[in-house]
Amino acid sequence: MMRGVATWSVAVRGPGGEIDVSTRSIEPWGRRHPMLRRPVIRGMVALAESLGIGFRALSISADAQLEDGESGERDEIGGFARVMTILVSMLAAITLFFLIPVGLTSLFKEQLGSALLFWLVEGVLRTAIFIGYILFLGQIKDLRRVFEYHGAEHKAISCFEAGDELIPSRATLYSRLHPRCGTSFLLIVMVLAIFVFAPIGLPAWYWLLLSRVLGIPLIAGLSYEVIRWAGRNHDRKWVRTVMWPGLMLQNLTTGEPDESQLEVAIAALRAVLAIERPEDSAGPEPIEIVA
Repeated sequence: MMRGVATWSVAVRGPGGEIDVSTRSIEPWGRRHPMLRRPVIRGMVALAESLGIGFRALSISADAQLEDGESGERDEIGGFARVMTILVSMLAAITLFFLIPVGLTSLFKEQLGSALLFWLVEGVLRTAIFIGYILFLGQIKDLRRVFEYHGAEHKAISCFEAGDELIPSRATLYSRLHPRCGTSFLLIVMVLAIFVFAPIGLPAWYWLLLSRVLGIPLIAGLSYEVIRWAGRNHDRKWVRTVMWPGLMLQNLTTGEPDESQLEVAIAALRAVLAIERPEDSAGPEPIEIVA
């Protein structure tokens, strides 16, 4: 799946081996409401938009593997089902990565003795759960193949950004790690959460749980600004050093794709480029991976 400024596309290799490409337009909320383009706020909005697009892309991918209906067309999963899937997924993520870490750390709050130690233990526990979750997913055969397609997306975009010929044999030469990857974003979320929650101190357990839920949009907005800034300044050595852990984490969420997978990724990228070009955008990153 590839996302541009005003377009996103999904390429899927069907059961017969053919590549089906679906293209959709985007009307960013920020274009309609200038307030939503403000720093931090735009990150919250971008996350919400990306979640919606991501689940639509998954539904297109799933439907492409099914037999065509009588009409010869494939219908995407309905809007209500998509919204409910997003809500359930978000609830599971909040519980796993925020409520469980703070709940477990709270069991030893008195023994830890200081707010600083509490934040650090909670942050380390949250990050460990996150990495453990990724490692677990990597053991599932079908998801390993998804990770390979994730790597194919990165390689295709890196090939395009380098001005190279956009074909599988050239794209395979590029790294499957990319500075704007969602994996790096998630790791930044885990780290920034420590600093965002620090001023709260050590209130009662129910305030701790509530703060973790209410603080997520702020953390997402701040993380977006960090990843956006890093993408613009990735040529600076110290920026690459700071972002290095996120890049290394991509070794777990991407796999080395074969040329058939690169062909699919390139088909999605070409579909976006057929409608919009980098020079048409006021932003520096016209093509983004939503993963």
